[in-house]
Amino acid sequence: MQQKISKNFILRLVVIFALAPTMMNAQQLTASDTLKLTVPGAEEIFLQKNLSLLANQYNIDVNKALVQQAKVWDNPMLTFSQNIYDGKFFRHKTVDGQVYGQIDVQVQQLIRTAGKIKKQTQLAEDNVLSAEAQFNEVMRNLKYILVTDLNNLGQSQNIASIYQNEMQTMQTLVKGMDEMLKIGDISQKENVRVKALLFSLQSDYNDNLRQQYDLQKEIGAILQLKDSVWVAADAGKSFNAKQISDLSILVLQDSALQLRPDLAFAKAQTLFQQHNIIYQKALAKPDFSVGVEYDRLNSYIRNYYGLALSAPLPLFNKNKGNIATAQFTYKQSGVLVQQARIQVSKEVLSAWRKLINATSMLNNDNALMQNNYETLMKNMVDSYRQRQVGLIEFIDFFDAYKETRIKQWLQVTNQRNAAAELNYTINQNIIKL
Repeated sequence: MQQKISKNFILRLVVIFALAPTMMNAQQLTASDTLKLTVPGAEEIFLQKNLSLLANQYNIDVNKALVQQAKVWDNPMLTFSQNIYDGKFFRHKTVDGQVYGQIDVQVQQLIRTAGKIKKQTQLAEDNVLSAEAQFNEVMRNLKYILVTDLNNLGQSQNIASIYQNEMQTMQTLVKGMDEMLKIGDISQKENVRVKALLFSLQSDYNDNLRQQYDLQKEIGAILQLKDSVWVAADAGKSFNAKQISDLSILVLQDSALQLRPDLAFAKAQTLFQQHNIIYQKALAKPDFSVGVEYDRLNSYIRNYYGLALSAPLPLFNKNKGNIATAQFTYKQSGVLVQQARIQVSKEVLSAWRKLINATSMLNNDNALMQNNYETLMKNMVDSYRQRQVGLIEFIDFFDAYKETRIKQWLQVTNQRNAAAELNYTINQNIIKL
């Protein structure tokens, strides 16, 4: 006796079958301009077109310009004054033997003492080092995002092909079962159960496409690709165990300590604060101004020429607060460098362990198992059509096949992402992707 089937469930199946051709062709419609990308090819485009890199490159240029500005002397100061009114406006002449028209002109130049200009220039050069480290850090982070996005996109596209092949097989099977239902060879329950399996595949495929769209969006933004471009990612292959086991964790950690831009930034900040202490101590030394002065009709002689010197007296403000602040900040930056070194070493160790673990999950039997599953899948479909196996056994094998094939690609992607993370933690392409 056949069980009653929910009308809503059957309606959902009808709708999803009607939309299936649209879902199957969604990727093809989007891919009007398909761009096949490997990791090296994507990195080349990234270095040429990424706007974040361009913006941070300008930041380096800004700081280099400030180095030139720091070397410049202060402009001289010109002061001019004259009488406005002495009974008449702007009178500059002799009347009845009395000379009128007082004029005073002064030119002064500020002289910075204690090598302040040189020390200020050094601080500006330290800022250039920081800007370069920040630029390299931005590039490191964006490259890591790009590489992992490509790996994940390649995985999603390979899994999508699994779904497409299974959906094609199931759609062919469903058509045949519809004919068998008409002549009474199978029950409606069995027919709907197989259609439900196809419905589940189509739903998973639709979710897979949504993941691809998100990855396409992020990759397109990083590489500045046109909206019409559809990236076909080359997921690449797994790495053999020997290539991974040859890596020395101590060598990797030492390389990271030399190459990591975030650690270089922390060191640049320490160097800046070290030089800032020297500069703040120099600021405690008073600067002085030197100049010449001409005065007409306002001194004991008619035309007065004088030398002017001025300097502040360091009685109250000796810059002690700023000096102390610089000293404490220098100590703080030293602690941050130590913390950064520990963090870098731990990150390298974690990434190395992830890569070792991911590699151990892969073995040479994967390809053989994949081929065996492909053959078994074809045999199982044929056996089910010929009623040699039951519905439950067929569905169990179908699900196991799908899960196994997906996990195979997940393992490859996990290993490639672990390799990308190791490259990221060292800031060097130790593993070629």
